[in-house]
Amino acid sequence: MTMLVPPPPAPVETAPSNRPRRRSRDVGVTVALVASVLLVAVGSVVPLTAMLSTALSGSALPRYAQFVTSSTDLAILRNTLVLGLLVGACGTAIGFLFAFVQTRLAVPGKRILHVVALLPIVSPPFAVATAAIVLYGRQGAVTHGLLGVEYDIYGLDGLVLVLSLSLFPVAYLGMLGMMRGLDPAMEEAAMNMGASRWQIFRTVQLPLLAPGLAAPFLLLFVEGIADLANPLALGGDYTVLASRAYLAVTGEYDTTSAAVYSLILLVPSVALFLAQRYWLGRKIRTTITGKPSGTVHLITGWARWPILALAVFVSLIVVSLYGTVLLGSLTRVFGVDNTLTLQHFREVVLGAGREALRDTTLLAAVATPVAGLFGLLIAWLVTRRLRRAAGWLDFAGTLGVAVPGTVLGIGYLLAYRPDRYVGDLLVLPGLVGGTAIAGGSLAIVLAYITRSVPAGLRTGGAALTQLDPGLEEASMNLGAGSVRTFRRVVVPLIRPALLTGLSYSFARSMTSISTVILLVTPNTKIITSQILSAANTGRYGVAFAYCTVLTAVVLAGFGLIRLLIGGAVVLHRTAAPTGRTPR
Repeated sequence: MTMLVPPPPAPVETAPSNRPRRRSRDVGVTVALVASVLLVAVGSVVPLTAMLSTALSGSALPRYAQFVTSSTDLAILRNTLVLGLLVGACGTAIGFLFAFVQTRLAVPGKRILHVVALLPIVSPPFAVATAAIVLYGRQGAVTHGLLGVEYDIYGLDGLVLVLSLSLFPVAYLGMLGMMRGLDPAMEEAAMNMGASRWQIFRTVQLPLLAPGLAAPFLLLFVEGIADLANPLALGGDYTVLASRAYLAVTGEYDTTSAAVYSLILLVPSVALFLAQRYWLGRKIRTTITGKPSGTVHLITGWARWPILALAVFVSLIVVSLYGTVLLGSLTRVFGVDNTLTLQHFREVVLGAGREALRDTTLLAAVATPVAGLFGLLIAWLVTRRLRRAAGWLDFAGTLGVAVPGTVLGIGYLLAYRPDRYVGDLLVLPGLVGGTAIAGGSLAIVLAYITRSVPAGLRTGGAALTQLDPGLEEASMNLGAGSVRTFRRVVVPLIRPALLTGLSYSFARSMTSISTVILLVTPNTKIITSQILSAANTGRYGVAFAYCTVLTAVVLAGFGLIRLLIGGAVVLHRTAAPTGRTPR
């Protein structure tokens, strides 16, 4: 009997087809990694290195001895720390108050309170400070006009008020998410055992939220000591390290002393930022189960009304400040001559402010997509592609927000000033008629990107942790490269994170002042710099008009970003059923 032996199967040439794909994937990841490292190096590492080299040079060392022996410098350091502690405590308390009302009280008007709490996010840094001067200053409409007192708002109390009201939305949004994520089963168990609402709050909710309260407190502390805009407008004789470093450059032309002040300010900022990341990454997860097993029982008794009244009182202060911004832009002199006029808007939109409005919008429009893209790209590299170097790239990507804006601005000034070998790279002559995009325009765009990338990095990283890696693996197994998978699979699936990163980047770029104020040249006009100039010269109507127009531009930018990103996703989804391989 003859046995039929089947012929051997034809060899499948897998190696030649796989190797090019593997090389293309590696090349794509390598290019993305090199681009990300280059951006971080140019935007953060080089300026910080320049600042540190100046601050630790031989000529700067005697300045530290003068600092520790000078009562004035030690008072400035004490002022900075006290301001940070008070702003952190007050801002966190207000944020917790609003979050508690939203998640634990059965009261009407929650949506209105939520909108009011978000107002400071889209406003420029001088809006609250300028309005506070007009309302509560020596000749304020409330203090002098209604109460008949000459209250001096300049100083620590005014700064704490303004910074707390400006920064509390950061704590509010964080606390809102944490309180909504708490498992109500423990509260139900305490209620079943006869515990009162106060006992539940004190023994159950507060201990669970304590690690979460530390994170926004530390973040607001860093923001408070690093702020430059409000101390310049409202500080008076209360000098802090950020404003002292700025004055050392602009008033004394002493970059060495400015670098010394920056290094001293940098130490607590970076240390507490790292502590904040520690609390946020290690502790908060233990207080949130992620899958609530009970029902939240809202407070319905009489105790809810005093809590609501306190939140409404804070909301009224916020509304009065922003209402003053709007009314002040439409009146000749708010509180003195309330005749309606559009003169302030004419100056901003049609007069001297037109160039600043155009330049700032153009620079922010250039920086926004770059910052949003690199934020997601670095997050993707950290969470998906890198192992040993992931922590270093993640930390370097967040330097833009960990380092105070004033410190970063002084670093840019030292690293990229015209007498350095890279100074010519910061000039883009001829663009937009050579009026706005000359001088330090590229440095301003780079500063915008560096300060905005961390937001996209954090939101993108959070979204990627919820995305199953199997989707990317399936795409790559079908022959798509790494970059193509990132562009056609990952980005559409984490669209909310991209939308948040782009919106934050545009808002931060439009309202930034601390970093770019030292980079502005006579040929480059920035809206926030114009607001500072108008406020310092007493032209509050013009400052209010700038703030109003700037807020309108930011909101319009939000709408345009949402329209473009949403439209891109719709096109992608309608093209998907064709069966063609994405290219």
